[in-house]
Amino acid sequence: MPLINVIGIGYRPLDDHATEALLASDVVLASSRLMEVFPDYPEYPLVKDRMKVINNLDEVMSFIDEQIDSDPAVTIGLIASGDPMFHGIGKRTLDRFGSAIVQIMPDLSSVQLASSLSKESWDDALLISLHGGPDPAKRRKLPYALHDVPYLLAQHAKIFILTDKENNPAAIAGMIASSSFSQSMSITMHVCEQLGYPTESIISGTPAELAGRNFREPNIVVIIRCAAEAPPVSAAFGLQEDDILHSRGLITKDEVRAVAMHKLSLPSSGVVWDIGAGSGSVSVEIARLAPGIKVYSIEKNEEQLAHIKSNRARLGALNIEVVAGNAPEVLASLPAPVRVFIGGSGGRMSEILTHVSDVMPKGIIVINAAQIETLNAAIVGLKSNGFQVDACQVSIATMKALGDGSFFGAQNPVFVIRGERSS
Repeated sequence: MPLINVIGIGYRPLDDHATEALLASDVVLASSRLMEVFPDYPEYPLVKDRMKVINNLDEVMSFIDEQIDSDPAVTIGLIASGDPMFHGIGKRTLDRFGSAIVQIMPDLSSVQLASSLSKESWDDALLISLHGGPDPAKRRKLPYALHDVPYLLAQHAKIFILTDKENNPAAIAGMIASSSFSQSMSITMHVCEQLGYPTESIISGTPAELAGRNFREPNIVVIIRCAAEAPPVSAAFGLQEDDILHSRGLITKDEVRAVAMHKLSLPSSGVVWDIGAGSGSVSVEIARLAPGIKVYSIEKNEEQLAHIKSNRARLGALNIEVVAGNAPEVLASLPAPVRVFIGGSGGRMSEILTHVSDVMPKGIIVINAAQIETLNAAIVGLKSNGFQVDACQVSIATMKALGDGSFFGAQNPVFVIRGERSS
């Protein structure tokens, strides 16, 4: 049976188990960057004739496949950086070859080193990777992007970020410094450079101070926000109309908004489009309820666009991206959604639903309609695009004062239409 030993290096000598596994390897794989470090290890002279340098991860996996095909009893050493199981090659290797033939022998992780150097604990931090790989044309899909950092800071007072050449400390600092969120916050950044190298160092400052600087690679960023200065966020769900800036009564009513949110069945992450977002009430509720979601609020009215931006800042919903323009035209440049809410279509329901259908193979669309004509257009459009449709009428009566007593005043009914397609 073959054996793959994934051995972390970079920060301390190999233990006896890792040394034994390395010396028993028939071939040892490493990247060019790790070959800057590995020759300093006493084990290197003993295995240097068995070394093969491969930088592309897909090529590494293919090479291991070839070795196993040619020799089912081969032992392969795979040199990794730090802890292979922390955003490293360990998971990819286990997924590809299975746990029965893979052993993991970690070094310290870069987060551990950065924590010690910055003197900031990491058990209470959000740990994310913006390291998409060295080849810009083959960058890995990451759960977070550079522009997500400000809204993540609204949710977490401490973040450790693995960087790369594109998502570097200066770019991260610039993104934070340019966000409206950071203007009233006390934020400190620590850039830990070349951890484990003789040139290891730490540079600290505010985002504005670090935005224009150059930093040595590799590096990791630690961001600290004063916890007492978190944005004014109350409950995650259940905003009142008075909490949301709007004008002329143009807002999805509280109870209708609650039904629409339920119908959306929001996942924990992904992209949501709010088309005809108005004042952004639904966008804000989505963004606060599911911080891992990126919400695109599409609106054409200038006054309403200003309301969305204000509500985003006031209510800490920084995972909202405001998109000005008409749907469906502006939708072409947006990432594909997993959920879509339509609060206004401008009479172009059929075109909008056709576009959504083309870019969202499976998912849920929820449409609010005040007019029967909009209800009909929504049902016809959803069915013609292969969505399973259900709908309900929401008729709300709210208590109002009348003299010394109270009465229930009826609001105009709203139709909530839901379309779902599983494939």
